Amino acid sequence: MTTSTRGAARTPAVLVLEDGRMFRGRAYGAVGETFGEAVFSTGMTGYQETLTDPSYDRQIVVATAPQIGNTGWNDEDDESGRIWVSGYVVRDPARVPSNWRSRRSLDDELTAQGVVGISGIDTRALTRHLRERGSMRAGIFSGEALAPDAELVQRVQAQPHMKGASLYEEVATKEAYVVPAVGEKKFTVAAIDLGIKGMTPQRMAERGIEVHVLPATATAEDVYALEPDGVFFSNGPGDPATADGPVALMTAVLERKTPLFGICFGNQILGRALGFGTYKLKYGHRGINQPVQDRTTGKVEVTAHNHGFAVDAPLDKVSETKFGRAEVSHVCLNDDVVEGLQLLDQPAFSVQYHPEAAAGPHDAAYLFDRFTSLMSTVREGQRA
Repeated sequence: MTTSTRGAARTPAVLVLEDGRMFRGRAYGAVGETFGEAVFSTGMTGYQETLTDPSYDRQIVVATAPQIGNTGWNDEDDESGRIWVSGYVVRDPARVPSNWRSRRSLDDELTAQGVVGISGIDTRALTRHLRERGSMRAGIFSGEALAPDAELVQRVQAQPHMKGASLYEEVATKEAYVVPAVGEKKFTVAAIDLGIKGMTPQRMAERGIEVHVLPATATAEDVYALEPDGVFFSNGPGDPATADGPVALMTAVLERKTPLFGICFGNQILGRALGFGTYKLKYGHRGINQPVQDRTTGKVEVTAHNHGFAVDAPLDKVSETKFGRAEVSHVCLNDDVVEGLQLLDQPAFSVQYHPEAAAGPHDAAYLFDRFTSLMSTVREGQRA
């Protein structure tokens, strides 16, 4: 990525898709070039949390909401230490941010972090194109990076695909750290960082859990040195088919029957550990308004999503695995994609979405309570 910042709002820019479709607009944020997988997010709010979500590594995010940037950028809502998207596409950027917590504009923050974006294009047409053709490789070019159309298309087509991409180690912490329990400490959890969002350990801490966040390369010895009451596997970017290390670690956790909870990438890791396959979705689920049914209760939740891969598990039966019986616990009501798994013979479950509600609805917050209940049940059983 090459970037400059001078006169971005007046600088011509173009978004180029790998199938040759082009959208011309104005530079937004840094000026230069960037590449990634073009995906769309349907959230009408929460752009700061989206941009700083490590799961969006190497993706150019298209905002389907027409106006972006109204609330500016604050110093409290980041989900990690930086913006992870490789590019940002908006239709109508706010001219002046207006919010009591705003410290600077979204445009200024994108510029400061060197994130190349584009504004002033028909994002509705772009979203329809991606929904019909599927997520695809793309590039944003502005300023001196502009070149003849055919050359730009060739440069996009030379980029790697998301399928087969191993990205989780790129975004994970390199050193372990601790998020202390709020109030009385009730449990210790080892959280495997595959691209964890900051609000996730905070939600556990609020429930009296001391969270030890470990690198993606953590071993079973690292985990059990903490004498954890439970193990958590986080969200993260890339193709789960590449995550052999996390799958091996989860297998070790399942063998010891330690209470286990996974979200997003963690759900896909559980699927693989149980012997199910994974596959790439045509355009994925991204946004904070996705309907999911909890099949264990029948309740329908509005949930926050960010995933382009899914678990291939049967919806209509209980499956036999080497760790006992497993079933699909949650399903997307839009397209019947697997949105959760649970073991029936030991304390392990996962969901494909984000229950930490940052940004997003609070319908799924009960999942953290379900995790604490599992740990309590196992602890009581050990004392009996």
